[in-house]
Amino acid sequence: MRQDQIKPPKGAKKPRKRLGRGNGSGHGNFSGRGMKGQNSRSGGGVRPGFEGGQNPLIKRLPSMRGFNNIFRKEYAPVNLDSLSEFPENSEVTPELMVKTGLVKNPRTLIKILGRGNLNIPLVVQAHRFSSSAINKIEAAGGSVKEIL
Repeated sequence: MRQDQIKPPKGAKKPRKRLGRGNGSGHGNFSGRGMKGQNSRSGGGVRPGFEGGQNPLIKRLPSMRGFNNIFRKEYAPVNLDSLSEFPENSEVTPELMVKTGLVKNPRTLIKILGRGNLNIPLVVQAHRFSSSAINKIEAAGGSVKEIL
C-alpha cells in the first residue's frame, strides 16, 4: 500500500458549512449568527478573557508567580546526632524533645532525620521518620513509633 492510496474512513471528512448562500441552503439570511448584537456584526465578538466588563480572572489573580499551599504540613527536623544525648533505653517523645529544647513549639510536627550516628537503643516517637533514620535506630537496638 502506498501513501496516495490511503483514504480516510467513511464519515471522517465532512463538507464545510457554506454560510450566506441563500435560504435554500439552510444557512442563508443571518448565516447562523442570529439577528442583532455584538456577535452578529462583522469583526464582532470579544477578546479572549473578556468577562462582560467584570474584572477578568487574569486581573483578579495576584501578579506574583507561584502559590502557597494552604494544606502544607511543616515538620520540625530533628537529627539522630541530637538524640544521642538521651539515656539508654529511654522513650523519646515529642514532649521530651520540647523539654530538652530540640523542638521549640509543642504543637509542631516532628520528623526524625538520619544525620549522625546513634549508638544507644532508644524508643523514638515522632510524626515522620526518614528511611535512613529508621534503619539507624533499629540497627542500634531501638524501635520507632510513628504518631498519627
